Amino acid sequence: MNDKTNGAPGANGDPQQAEQAKTSAAKRGGTRAEERIAALDTSGASLSDQLAQLSAELEAAERRATEAEAGWQRARADFANLKRRTEEERAESASMAADRLLIRVLDVADDFDLAVEHVPEDAKDSPWVEGISAIDRKLRMLLEAEGISIMEGEGAPFDPHTQQAISYEDTADVPDGTVTKVIQRGYTIGDRVLRPALVAVARNDVAGNNDD
Repeated sequence: MNDKTNGAPGANGDPQQAEQAKTSAAKRGGTRAEERIAALDTSGASLSDQLAQLSAELEAAERRATEAEAGWQRARADFANLKRRTEEERAESASMAADRLLIRVLDVADDFDLAVEHVPEDAKDSPWVEGISAIDRKLRMLLEAEGISIMEGEGAPFDPHTQQAISYEDTADVPDGTVTKVIQRGYTIGDRVLRPALVAVARNDVAGNNDD
């Protein structure tokens, strides 16, 4: 019986022998959990190093997340600005195209007016002339419905923002800079100029007239 007891590893209570027995058992093959537990370093210095490393990784991850969010916000702002500029350019292009069409219609309307104003006296009662006059009136009503108005100019001071002077009339009958004749009508649409008026402007020398 003593032989069996002496044959058991570590049975005599020797710690060194017990440790050797554990090492021998590990060599013979232990469980994966046992291997992981054995590999853990639970010393205070090791835990501090691991905590510092994890903190550094966390800060780096937060920094990358902040940079990514800032980049996304810039991209979103750039996209919003691009969308706004595109819409404004599209609206401006559409407005310019509409203005060009309206100006062509105004040219036709002016031609109608000119034709009606110069109808011979013996033809004014002609059904054909009455038809032309009716078309002219309908065209004017259509333009007014679109917010187009004729600019008044004759007898008023010259306005370079709404008028274009193409000739000057030397006269002392009206103040210098007065519009003496509207050569081509000007039109506004809403609160902006659609087509400036072509006018003749008075030009006089007050000092020279006083000397005379």
